[in-house]
Amino acid sequence: MSFSDPAQRAAELRSLLHEHAHRYYVLDEPEIPDAEYDRLFQELQAIEAAHPELLSPDSPTQRVLGQVLAGFSPVTHTVAMLSIRTETDTEASGALAFDARVRKELDWGPEQPPVEYAAELKFDGLAINLRYEHGILVQAATRGDGYTGEDVTQNIRTIGQIPLRLRGPFNGGSAPSVLEVRGEVYMRRDAFDTLNERQRSRGEKTFVNPRNAAAGAVRQLDPRIAAQRPLSFYAYGIGDVQDWSVPDTHSTLLDALATMGMPVCTDRTVALGATGLLAFYEAIRARRDALPFDIDGIVYKVNSRALQQRMGFVSREPRWAVAHKYPAQEQVTRLLGIDVQVGRTGKLTPVAKLEPVFVGGTTVSNATLHNEDEARRKDVRVGDSVIVRRAGDVIPEVVGRVPSQSVDETSRGPVFDLFDQLGGQCPACGSAIVREEGEVDWRCSGGLYCPAQRKQAILHFASRRAMDIEGLGDKLVDQLVGEGDEKALIHTLADLYNLRAEQLSNLDRMGGRSADNLIAALENSKQTTLGRFLFSLGIRHVGETTAKDLAKHFGSLDRLMNASADELLQVHDVGPVVAHSLHTFFDQPHNREVIAQLRVAGITWQESDGAAASTGPQPLASTTWVLTGTLPTLSRDQAKEIIEAAGGKVTGSVSKKTNFVLAGSEAGSKLEKAKELGITVMDEAEFLRHCANPGDDAIGFEGQRASGI
Repeated sequence: MSFSDPAQRAAELRSLLHEHAHRYYVLDEPEIPDAEYDRLFQELQAIEAAHPELLSPDSPTQRVLGQVLAGFSPVTHTVAMLSIRTETDTEASGALAFDARVRKELDWGPEQPPVEYAAELKFDGLAINLRYEHGILVQAATRGDGYTGEDVTQNIRTIGQIPLRLRGPFNGGSAPSVLEVRGEVYMRRDAFDTLNERQRSRGEKTFVNPRNAAAGAVRQLDPRIAAQRPLSFYAYGIGDVQDWSVPDTHSTLLDALATMGMPVCTDRTVALGATGLLAFYEAIRARRDALPFDIDGIVYKVNSRALQQRMGFVSREPRWAVAHKYPAQEQVTRLLGIDVQVGRTGKLTPVAKLEPVFVGGTTVSNATLHNEDEARRKDVRVGDSVIVRRAGDVIPEVVGRVPSQSVDETSRGPVFDLFDQLGGQCPACGSAIVREEGEVDWRCSGGLYCPAQRKQAILHFASRRAMDIEGLGDKLVDQLVGEGDEKALIHTLADLYNLRAEQLSNLDRMGGRSADNLIAALENSKQTTLGRFLFSLGIRHVGETTAKDLAKHFGSLDRLMNASADELLQVHDVGPVVAHSLHTFFDQPHNREVIAQLRVAGITWQESDGAAASTGPQPLASTTWVLTGTLPTLSRDQAKEIIEAAGGKVTGSVSKKTNFVLAGSEAGSKLEKAKELGITVMDEAEFLRHCANPGDDAIGFEGQRASGI
């Protein structure tokens, strides 16, 4: 590697690395991801290797980074907490290179057997030294600069996983007079998400990643605040030891620590040679994203402690250990623009267009910003340098921006405004975009017309509780809608009813018989109810029960479509949110056009004059029912339809407002709760008898309670 002015670049890198180390270790406000820091560090290493005269005692490459934080008492480590070398090659050569170095150091020829290694996870947290005297935890200290750390004993005591007293039995009979256990304080991903959600709900600062959150918690000057942070711990080694026979291998050392009550990760192994190391590396990589905590690689250690002592150290690193990293999950790149995508349900998502960057094992040029509020909270604008994160199959996301002292804040691009950028219209279909009060997402209101929502609209329309079109499944709909308007066999819901058997029989997995069956199912679906039809339209906030209530109240689709907000609010369980959603949906000309096309296609239902003129007996009017267990002849859906047709309402849980419970075999907790509350319980026979003879009072519909069935 060559440089036009190596001395100037080395000085610049030293200054940058010191500043970023201060922000990370002291302020807990990192501005760049770990991968970017590693890149700068490695660049400085390369310059110093090429120009030894530039090496200086204050170089970050000559010591473990960090410093004592004002407010904590300093702790001098009896045995230095040095870091280990990082192997940045993410391919097989990472393991091969380490094994080759070890064999060379040991003068281990090809005739010698494979070296035995201990392989374990490289946790992404904060290194801690726990000092136990006669089995009692007396002190906990951070790594600091490797030689002097910070006394964080009170905060560490709040971590439930860390034992305050070691468990026996101990080799030698009694607890060691001194045993320093070293490990990593970290935060689980689920705990991190919960913490950030709590921070947001309080209007407080959220954390960039679990490692930052864990470090901030350990360095809280108030242990009561630290106790509120959900921290975890894993032990991975030892420091000072007095009056204890240390096991001969690293793997058995970890076993011994586990028997003492120390949490030790079970994802570790003893591997033979480079082949064994690489096998473990690949096995963990396959599971990396499923782990409940973050790791950034694997640590390889010569397993024999005698061989470790024989190999010794070089500068700030042991010769007998190395960290083999996985592809970085965070990188820095430039934000070139912000586009907006329309999801299957109409949700509008801002998408960052990035200068391509290799992150998480692949080249990324697009990343989600989630929603407008998130883009503003992170204050990312076109032209900014941003941190991009990608973990496995997770969609890449923009974590935040990298502030730059060389950029004038007033010269940055405008704050992202989704509505203004789109002109208030869906980019896929031109329908109005809406955002309901209290929600963070903008949405397209043209659900029946929007091509981006076409597949989801069709699947919902055909579902069993809607139009019940048997045979119209996910894979078939994929073929029908195609990848663009030119190849699509259907563009709107109404086009379903224009399909011909010969068109369908040419599709994958669709023979002549299957095609005929689907055409028959489409024809059968034309005779439906107004409630089912309303539900099939997929109107936001309008579920199956609400759709039936609307149908019962208005009796006519036209009356519903032209109803005012006040008229909508007269319907049972319809509040301002549902009323607004209905108004927005029916106000879109595109949606009305598709509804008209469906009616022309032959979809019909029986209409009435509304609730005031509902026909037929209503023996279950104003009653609330709960269904539980398996009925002898009726399905749950059939029983529900009978109850609703008779004026009753079906809910999912038993409460004091429940009037009746219809119970079948293997009824569970709902039946027990009904008995506790004294709610009338009946079986299918009693239920059907009453529905057939609504004047029969024997069942006790006027308030009589039964104790069981």
